[in-house]
Amino acid sequence: MKLTITRPDDWHLHLRDGDMLKGILPETTRDFGRAIIMPNLVPPVVTGVQATAYRGRIQAALPKGSRFTPLMTLYLTNTTNADDVAAAHAFGQITAVKLYPAGATTNSDSGVTDIEKVMPVLEKMAEIGLPLCVHGEVTYPSVDIFDREAVFIERVLAPLRTRLPALKIIMEHVTTEDGVDYVNSAKNTAATLTTHHLIINRNHLLVGGIKPHYYCLPIAKREAHRLALVNAATSGNPKFFLGTDSAPHSDPAKESACGCAGVFSATNTMSCLAHVFENAGALDKLEAFTSLNGPAFYGLPPNADKITLTKQTTPVPYPAKIETGAGPVTVFDPGFPLYWHVA
Repeated sequence: MKLTITRPDDWHLHLRDGDMLKGILPETTRDFGRAIIMPNLVPPVVTGVQATAYRGRIQAALPKGSRFTPLMTLYLTNTTNADDVAAAHAFGQITAVKLYPAGATTNSDSGVTDIEKVMPVLEKMAEIGLPLCVHGEVTYPSVDIFDREAVFIERVLAPLRTRLPALKIIMEHVTTEDGVDYVNSAKNTAATLTTHHLIINRNHLLVGGIKPHYYCLPIAKREAHRLALVNAATSGNPKFFLGTDSAPHSDPAKESACGCAGVFSATNTMSCLAHVFENAGALDKLEAFTSLNGPAFYGLPPNADKITLTKQTTPVPYPAKIETGAGPVTVFDPGFPLYWHVA
């Protein structure tokens, strides 16, 4: 079997920096034409000048002959200046702005502590049509980690959506049926779904021992939520598109007493997705999810070239780890053999 689709994009990607960037970048550029690059470096990317510099480091690390385009973002902080954001957008330095609630995930300590502190920036973004990418979790100690997404929708996102209806919002890495339902009901709102959240639930993380390479934030939820994500991804609904949230950490950083959150899936994402969509009887919807819906929401054209996925009779071999100058990075294991690969 063969399936030819428009070259996909990744609308939520972590590339890190330095030796880690150089080691893992080819895993994305092999299959993807563009990616929204997360700004949570240390220190974070908070200005247009920093975004341009980071884009330059990514471009310098591209494999020879690659036509991959990094789409840069700014890290929203309590002190971000609205005019600076507008200028970075006008100069073509950024494609979106990222909102991390302070302490929500890796390198998010500089994130937003109170949505009121960034309202002038969000109002400006709504005015100029600059999208907001949201890590949709609250970080209140009183809220159970499995409920953070639903509470964020209720207390932060829904009120913001009502207050700024013109603001384009992407609720990233949705993990719950609550998130799917909200995105379906909200105007000017879309969502990214990750490869791993379409495949694993919280049992995969916890049953039979803790599996550090399945630990991510937002954390994987119940099976009912995973099924809701699969239904959304395979529905063809233009509000949902691929954002892998592929997030490399060296194995020692993952396999420790306080391991880092993040799943690295860039290497085998397209094989995993073809499996998921085939099982759902929706291979005809794979192109929309990976290649068409995201560009449409961001107001960009689809990629001009194509890729071909081929299904073989024997499992496709993928490396268990990617060796980088910053240490080995474990590749996402879906827990079943993969037969589709990009030719």
